[in-house]
Amino acid sequence: MLFWTEDMTPYSPKEYWSGVANDFRSVDPFGFAPVLHPGAPVWFNQLIDKLQFKALRRAVQLSQISLGSNVLDVGCGTGRWVRRYAELGFCATGVDGALNMLTTAREHGTITPLIAAEASQLPFSDCVFDCVADVTVLQHIPSDLQPRALSEMTRVLKPGGCLILMELIRGTGAHIFPNSPADWIKQVTSHGATLVGWFGQEFLLPDRLFVRLARSLRRGNSISSNADLVTVSSLSHANSVLRSAYWHLRRITTSVSAWIDPLSEKICTAKLATHGVFVFRK
Repeated sequence: MLFWTEDMTPYSPKEYWSGVANDFRSVDPFGFAPVLHPGAPVWFNQLIDKLQFKALRRAVQLSQISLGSNVLDVGCGTGRWVRRYAELGFCATGVDGALNMLTTAREHGTITPLIAAEASQLPFSDCVFDCVADVTVLQHIPSDLQPRALSEMTRVLKPGGCLILMELIRGTGAHIFPNSPADWIKQVTSHGATLVGWFGQEFLLPDRLFVRLARSLRRGNSISSNADLVTVSSLSHANSVLRSAYWHLRRITTSVSAWIDPLSEKICTAKLATHGVFVFRK
């Protein structure tokens, strides 16, 4: 299905992610590039994955789901989360609309069930899963389709089961559709779930300031924006020396940012983070 972004650029989620899976499937040995920041250095995606995994473990603890619970990973991509759910003692199932994402997941050793399906049309009966998890998936679905996907995710969730969302709460871009925390919460609760709790994830304040500075210095060029954290895409086509200098500096800013993030969370409002992690109970 084809949609149009605010600048009238055509966007098909399935075609877009299939293309990303094809273009970046062999970039790193972890399968992070197609599902995190394509074009970024491996170390950067490793850092972001580490921060997300820490946040996901916190959300799982907040949800209080038991070992052996059936967990559905919506938009499982290259399989990093379904593999981890299995390692944590859960019975994991993954769904993704891009077949080549699932192929890459198998290549990375995913042995849990993987099914090709869209988030808005989940091929499961009602009330099947103890937990449904979605890490940065809904934010890539056009806003008018997000309620339909959330309806499906709550439909397949057992009464008393938990829904975990990690989604953008700020940013702009051709294929991202973030919402404020209040809007994410409103959308989910309208489908019969109640909020257990939520917290901000990825403050990374020094790194965001550095990226904004880099953007201002290159004003007028095409720069990809995803909550002030994604790769400056124009640099991938610019002079290799500038690109190398950019990423050398950013390695410092991201490391410092990650180190002070626990303090940032304590002194800053959660709304200042780039993502929100939400836990709901049906």
